[in-house]
Amino acid sequence: MGRTSEEREQGVDAEREAGGRAMLAGLLNASHLMPLEALPDRIDDHSRAAGFTDVLVYVADLNRQGLHLLVGADGVPPGAATDIPIEDTLPGRAYQYGRLTAAAAPEDRGHWWVPLVDGTERLGMLRVRSAHDDARAREDVDRLAALLAMMISSKRHSSDTLARLTRTAPLTLGAEMAWNLMPPRTYADGRVVIAASLEPAYQVAGDVFEYAVDGPLVHLTLCDAMGHDTAAGLCAALALGACRNSRRQGADLVAKGEAVEAALMAQYNHRRYVTGILATLDTRTGELSWVNRGHHPPIIIRGKQWSNHLKCPPGHPMGTNLGLPSNVCTEQLLPGDRIVLYTDGITEARRPDNSVFGLERFTDFLIHHQAEGLPVPETLRRLIRAVLDYHDGHLQDDATILMCEWLGPALDDTQPAAVLAGLPSRDPAPDPVPATTEPGSDPS
Repeated sequence: MGRTSEEREQGVDAEREAGGRAMLAGLLNASHLMPLEALPDRIDDHSRAAGFTDVLVYVADLNRQGLHLLVGADGVPPGAATDIPIEDTLPGRAYQYGRLTAAAAPEDRGHWWVPLVDGTERLGMLRVRSAHDDARAREDVDRLAALLAMMISSKRHSSDTLARLTRTAPLTLGAEMAWNLMPPRTYADGRVVIAASLEPAYQVAGDVFEYAVDGPLVHLTLCDAMGHDTAAGLCAALALGACRNSRRQGADLVAKGEAVEAALMAQYNHRRYVTGILATLDTRTGELSWVNRGHHPPIIIRGKQWSNHLKCPPGHPMGTNLGLPSNVCTEQLLPGDRIVLYTDGITEARRPDNSVFGLERFTDFLIHHQAEGLPVPETLRRLIRAVLDYHDGHLQDDATILMCEWLGPALDDTQPAAVLAGLPSRDPAPDPVPATTEPGSDPS
């Protein structure tokens, strides 16, 4: 006796579920003994089990201006674009908003752009063709993208192929050191969303940032070393290392600054100094504590319309040994408040007529884009682009921003953080890009 239609449907569902599991298991098993260059071929080997073909991996470059194809052993597939701008393209818009997005052409049903996100760090995009166009296929492609993002991220410190793919220009020695010192530019959990940007990405010399989570505490650090050369990069690296080392031995905010001071004095004896903000947020209460070591004070943005430039008597820059006291200042945050740390390259970017970008323009930009509901990493990407445009694309100083939004004490309530961080969503992206901007000569 033949099977009923319901039984046949159940059989198809079971086959597709088994195919999705086989795809993930195959890739996971292959990942242990696989260089990054082999990833496109391994994807091709295993993704067909879930009905996926023509899976292309695009990685974002260092300053988040373009997406670049990871090429396998067979070279560039016919009709595939090797480089795609993030501005004014369909995959670029999907990257900006973190949304699974259908290809522009109506006939490309089951053909998607899918964000590649490791944790909350935006790595790039997948282009995928699927034999199916339904909820199960979308679920499978979400899982595929998540696994591939983790695999790519795991190769970050061992793959020169990935390093070259993410660069559109040579890094200076200082920039090479800085990018290998700092954490990913985005982090989120149910309590906080953190994002950072740094330009000029390929020539940064003396700016570094760090954040770290220690139980209920979130540590935020921003340092700006004097100068714009390799020596500034070495000085910043020493400062960040001393701060990190002392913190992990239990040092408080004042002691962290003193540890940095001692390291700089021992190495440079007054010849080099670093300004900075050392801060700690207690996510249980929303209390922000910070020490200002000769730096611009933090900004608090509240209610999508109000900003407050925090006041705290500054100590002397670390490495000068001037004897000024380090004062620990506190501020009570409200859920939704954003803490903003920045260096003077943001506010002091100048036009040829000597007019500066300025603090007011800076805070207005952040407030406006917060009101628009953009993901926090995308807000910072656009801010850096605006600063560069204001300065005709060439900065005279490092421009760095570190932003942290406190959501509240609940670790498990992650949905607000997911939205703010721009985690992948299947909702259609707003303001869709016209189909003519789909990259590549072959729309399929």
